[in-house]
Amino acid sequence: MSRRPVCLALAVALAAASCAPRIVAPEFSVESAGPYQLASGDRLRIIVFGQDNLSNVYAVDGSGRISMPLIGAVDANGRTTAQLERAIEARLRSGYLREPRVSVEVDAYRPFFVLGEVTNSGQFPFVNGMTVQTAVAIAGGFTPRGQRNYAEVTRLMDGQLVTATVPITYAVRPGDTIVIKERWF
Repeated sequence: MSRRPVCLALAVALAAASCAPRIVAPEFSVESAGPYQLASGDRLRIIVFGQDNLSNVYAVDGSGRISMPLIGAVDANGRTTAQLERAIEARLRSGYLREPRVSVEVDAYRPFFVLGEVTNSGQFPFVNGMTVQTAVAIAGGFTPRGQRNYAEVTRLMDGQLVTATVPITYAVRPGDTIVIKERWF
Protein backbone atom coordinates (compact mmCIF):
# COMPACT_ATOMS: atom_id res chain seq x y z
CA MET A 1 0.00 0.00 0.00
CA SER A 2 1.30 3.42 -0.94
CA ARG A 3 1.96 5.97 1.77
CA ARG A 4 1.18 8.88 -0.51
CA PRO A 5 -2.68 8.70 -0.35
CA VAL A 6 -2.54 8.22 3.44
CA CYS A 7 -0.23 11.23 3.89
CA LEU A 8 -2.40 13.32 1.56
CA ALA A 9 -5.56 12.40 3.49
CA LEU A 10 -3.84 13.21 6.79
CA ALA A 11 -2.64 16.60 5.46
CA VAL A 12 -6.18 17.48 4.28
CA ALA A 13 -7.65 16.47 7.65
CA LEU A 14 -5.10 18.59 9.54
CA ALA A 15 -5.72 21.59 7.28
CA ALA A 16 -9.48 21.29 7.79
CA ALA A 17 -9.05 21.01 11.56
CA SER A 18 -6.89 24.13 11.65
CA CYS A 19 -9.68 26.09 9.92
CA ALA A 20 -12.17 25.29 12.68
CA PRO A 21 -12.64 28.18 15.11
CA ARG A 22 -11.38 28.10 18.67
CA ILE A 23 -14.36 28.55 20.91
CA VAL A 24 -14.26 30.80 23.96
CA ALA A 25 -11.66 30.15 26.60
CA PRO A 26 -13.28 29.96 30.08
CA GLU A 27 -11.31 32.97 31.38
CA PHE A 28 -12.81 35.17 28.62
CA SER A 29 -16.36 34.70 29.90
CA VAL A 30 -15.56 35.16 33.61
CA GLU A 31 -15.85 38.97 33.41
CA SER A 32 -19.41 38.88 32.12
CA ALA A 33 -20.59 37.47 35.45
CA GLY A 34 -19.16 40.34 37.52
CA PRO A 35 -20.62 43.79 38.15
CA TYR A 36 -20.45 46.35 35.37
CA GLN A 37 -17.34 48.53 35.47
CA LEU A 38 -17.52 52.09 34.19
CA ALA A 39 -15.24 53.36 31.42
CA SER A 40 -14.88 56.10 28.82
CA GLY A 41 -18.01 56.65 26.77
CA ASP A 42 -20.51 55.81 29.53
CA ARG A 43 -23.09 58.46 30.47
CA LEU A 44 -24.14 58.49 34.12
CA ARG A 45 -27.23 59.90 35.80
CA ILE A 46 -26.02 61.19 39.16
CA ILE A 47 -28.56 62.36 41.74
CA VAL A 48 -27.45 64.17 44.87
CA PHE A 49 -30.58 64.14 47.05
CA GLY A 50 -31.68 67.62 48.09
CA GLN A 51 -29.17 69.27 45.72
CA ASP A 52 -30.84 69.80 42.36
CA ASN A 53 -27.95 71.93 41.09
CA LEU A 54 -25.56 68.93 41.46
CA SER A 55 -27.93 66.32 40.01
CA ASN A 56 -27.37 65.83 36.29
CA VAL A 57 -26.20 63.47 33.53
CA TYR A 58 -22.41 63.32 33.36
CA ALA A 59 -20.24 61.70 30.68
CA VAL A 60 -17.15 59.69 31.53
CA ASP A 61 -14.43 61.44 29.52
CA GLY A 62 -11.45 59.94 27.68
CA SER A 63 -9.36 59.85 30.84
CA GLY A 64 -12.06 57.92 32.73
CA ARG A 65 -13.27 60.81 34.89
CA ILE A 66 -16.44 62.79 35.41
CA SER A 67 -16.40 66.48 36.28
CA MET A 68 -18.93 67.71 38.85
CA PRO A 69 -19.57 71.19 40.26
CA LEU A 70 -17.87 71.91 43.62
CA ILE A 71 -15.79 68.74 43.76
CA GLY A 72 -14.24 68.75 40.27
CA ALA A 73 -12.95 65.61 38.57
CA VAL A 74 -13.79 62.23 40.07
CA ASP A 75 -12.19 59.04 38.74
CA ALA A 76 -14.88 56.66 37.44
CA ASN A 77 -12.79 54.30 35.28
CA GLY A 78 -12.94 50.68 36.48
CA ARG A 79 -15.37 51.46 39.31
CA THR A 80 -18.87 50.12 39.76
CA THR A 81 -21.77 52.53 40.22
CA ALA A 82 -21.83 51.74 43.96
CA GLN A 83 -18.11 52.52 44.30
CA LEU A 84 -18.57 55.80 42.44
CA GLU A 85 -21.50 56.72 44.73
CA ARG A 86 -19.25 56.28 47.79
CA ALA A 87 -16.40 58.29 46.18
CA ILE A 88 -18.71 61.22 45.35
CA GLU A 89 -20.27 61.13 48.83
CA ALA A 90 -16.80 61.22 50.42
CA ARG A 91 -15.75 64.21 48.29
CA LEU A 92 -18.99 66.10 49.06
CA ARG A 93 -18.70 65.28 52.78
CA SER A 94 -15.25 66.89 52.97
CA GLY A 95 -16.36 70.51 53.25
CA TYR A 96 -19.50 70.84 51.14
CA LEU A 97 -22.42 68.81 52.56
CA ARG A 98 -23.03 67.21 55.97
CA GLU A 99 -24.69 63.94 55.03
CA PRO A 100 -24.71 63.65 51.24
CA ARG A 101 -26.82 60.90 49.68
CA VAL A 102 -25.83 60.06 46.10
CA SER A 103 -27.35 57.74 43.53
CA VAL A 104 -25.46 56.75 40.36
CA GLU A 105 -26.98 54.81 37.48
CA VAL A 106 -25.87 54.24 33.91
CA ASP A 107 -27.93 56.47 31.60
CA ALA A 108 -26.29 55.20 28.38
CA TYR A 109 -23.64 52.50 28.03
CA ARG A 110 -20.54 53.03 25.91
CA PRO A 111 -21.01 51.86 22.31
CA PHE A 112 -19.90 48.58 20.77
CA PHE A 113 -18.31 48.14 17.34
CA VAL A 114 -19.02 45.72 14.51
CA LEU A 115 -16.48 45.20 11.71
CA GLY A 116 -15.95 42.82 8.83
CA GLU A 117 -18.55 41.03 6.74
CA VAL A 118 -21.65 43.00 7.81
CA THR A 119 -23.78 45.38 5.76
CA ASN A 120 -23.01 48.50 7.83
CA SER A 121 -19.89 48.24 9.98
CA GLY A 122 -19.34 50.89 12.62
CA GLN A 123 -20.20 52.05 16.13
CA PHE A 124 -23.64 51.35 17.64
CA PRO A 125 -25.37 52.10 20.97
CA PHE A 126 -25.35 49.19 23.42
CA VAL A 127 -28.59 47.46 24.42
CA ASN A 128 -28.82 45.21 27.50
CA GLY A 129 -29.07 41.48 26.80
CA MET A 130 -27.43 41.74 23.40
CA THR A 131 -25.72 38.78 21.71
CA VAL A 132 -23.33 38.76 18.76
CA GLN A 133 -26.26 37.80 16.54
CA THR A 134 -28.38 40.80 17.61
CA ALA A 135 -25.34 43.07 17.24
CA VAL A 136 -24.93 41.87 13.65
CA ALA A 137 -28.66 42.48 13.05
CA ILE A 138 -28.23 46.06 14.32
CA ALA A 139 -25.35 46.42 11.84
CA GLY A 140 -27.65 45.45 8.96
CA GLY A 141 -26.99 41.71 8.90
CA PHE A 142 -24.34 39.52 7.32
CA THR A 143 -22.97 40.10 3.84
CA PRO A 144 -23.28 37.07 1.53
CA ARG A 145 -19.68 36.12 2.41
CA GLY A 146 -20.02 36.58 6.19
CA GLN A 147 -19.26 33.70 8.56
CA ARG A 148 -22.60 33.00 10.27
CA ASN A 149 -21.57 30.56 13.01
CA TYR A 150 -18.95 32.45 15.00
CA ALA A 151 -17.22 35.81 15.37
CA GLU A 152 -14.13 37.30 16.97
CA VAL A 153 -14.81 39.48 20.01
CA THR A 154 -12.17 41.81 21.45
CA ARG A 155 -12.75 42.97 25.02
CA LEU A 156 -10.77 44.98 27.56
CA MET A 157 -10.10 42.72 30.57
CA ASP A 158 -7.88 43.72 33.48
CA GLY A 159 -6.38 46.53 31.40
CA GLN A 160 -5.49 44.22 28.49
CA LEU A 161 -7.24 43.66 25.17
CA VAL A 162 -8.26 40.01 24.84
CA THR A 163 -9.58 38.49 21.60
CA ALA A 164 -11.48 35.21 21.41
CA THR A 165 -13.56 33.37 18.86
CA VAL A 166 -17.12 32.99 20.13
CA PRO A 167 -20.40 31.50 18.88
CA ILE A 168 -22.98 34.01 17.62
CA THR A 169 -25.11 33.38 20.71
CA TYR A 170 -22.37 34.85 22.94
CA ALA A 171 -23.29 37.86 25.12
CA VAL A 172 -21.85 41.24 24.10
CA ARG A 173 -20.61 43.79 26.65
CA PRO A 174 -20.35 47.58 26.22
CA GLY A 175 -17.14 48.53 24.44
CA ASP A 176 -16.70 45.15 22.71
CA THR A 177 -15.43 45.01 19.14
CA ILE A 178 -17.03 42.27 17.04
CA VAL A 179 -15.35 41.12 13.82
CA ILE A 180 -17.29 38.95 11.38
CA LYS A 181 -14.81 36.98 9.27
CA GLU A 182 -15.20 35.96 5.64
CA ARG A 183 -16.26 32.38 5.02
CA TRP A 184 -14.46 30.40 2.38
CA PHE A 185 -17.24 28.04 1.30
